[in-house]
Parts: sequence; C-alpha cells; structure tokens
Amino acid sequence: MARGIGKPWPAVWLAAAWWAAGCATAPENTPIELFRLSPESAANKAMQTRQFEAPNSDELLSASAAVLQDLGFQVTESARDVGFLSAAKERSAREYGQEITRGFVAFFTLALSAFSGSNAMVVLPVDLHQQINASLTAQPAQPDDKRQVVRVVFYRLVWMSDGSSGNTTIPPGQQKMEMIRDPKLYQRFFARLAKSVFLEAHKI
Repeated sequence: MARGIGKPWPAVWLAAAWWAAGCATAPENTPIELFRLSPESAANKAMQTRQFEAPNSDELLSASAAVLQDLGFQVTESARDVGFLSAAKERSAREYGQEITRGFVAFFTLALSAFSGSNAMVVLPVDLHQQINASLTAQPAQPDDKRQVVRVVFYRLVWMSDGSSGNTTIPPGQQKMEMIRDPKLYQRFFARLAKSVFLEAHKI
C-alpha cells in the first residue's frame, strides 16, 4: 500500500543500513531474502550500482524518480533525508509457454489417470499478475564528495492462478517473489539517469 510521497516513516531509516551492508538488510516492504549475500552478490551489486557527479543526493533522487516514472513506475515511498525511494508498476504475468505446459501436464496426467484408474490429474498453477518494484538509494561516495552512488534493485511479486494435484486443490492467489537480474533493465535505467543528470548539470 502506497505511503505519502516525501513523508519519511521509521522503516526507511533501514535504508542506511541496507546501503552500508551492501543490501544485506532491506528496507521494510522489500523482501529480505532478495538482499542476502550470495556468490552472485558482487556481480549483482556491480550491475545495480553507478556513480554520478551531482551536488547532492536530493537531486539524484528527483532525477531517479522521473526516470522510473518514464519507465512506467509510480513512486510509492520517498525519504529524501536518508536518500531512499521505492516505486512499483502492475503488469500481466501470463506467459504462453506456461499455458502450454499446463495443458500438456493436465492432458498427460488425465490420460495416466484413465489408464491406471487413479485420480492422478495435475493442473499446474500459472503466473497471472505481477507487481514490478524498484528500491533505490542515493548516497555520497565519500563525505563532502560531489560523487553520488546510486543503487537500484528491481524485483517482482507474482500472483498465481489455481491448480490441483489429484484430490488436492491449490487455491488461487499464491505469491512468489524474485529479484530481476536482466542486465538490460538496469542498463536502460542508468542510461536514462545519466542523460537526465547531464541535461540538468548543463541546464539543457
């Protein structure tokens, strides 16, 4: 649920800890398991992080919010005093391949049921709807340094359809969450942010 833009609430102070720990601690409403250290952590951090020349993190937060909005996101939380913002957008998660697999598995297990005389039919849940989220921090690289470090993490929450396995029904609405590791998404975000920072610096 969205909170007032620009109104800090206690949980966003965790953003500072998230930054200092290399995302080992996540702000509230952000799934912690996505930020636990793993063998891929260094590569993920490199993909998620860029440095920019800017007078302060406040300007970078404004530019970042504008870029996210251009990408279809709505800013849901913002706390400029700790250099943190989050944004989200809703999208369909339906995939043709999942539907084909669901139909194939249902047909195969139905045929198996008919052959064996048991109720072995399986209907796999499929992805229906997703919320794509972005959590972003902007902090000085060093005290009194004009270089600002921006780190953004994209992840998604997916709601699934119903399913069944024999006599066991799988109710709809189950959720899964996963970090988005598509380099093109991060490259596109940072390319637009770099352009926005350049235009602002030169008053273009």
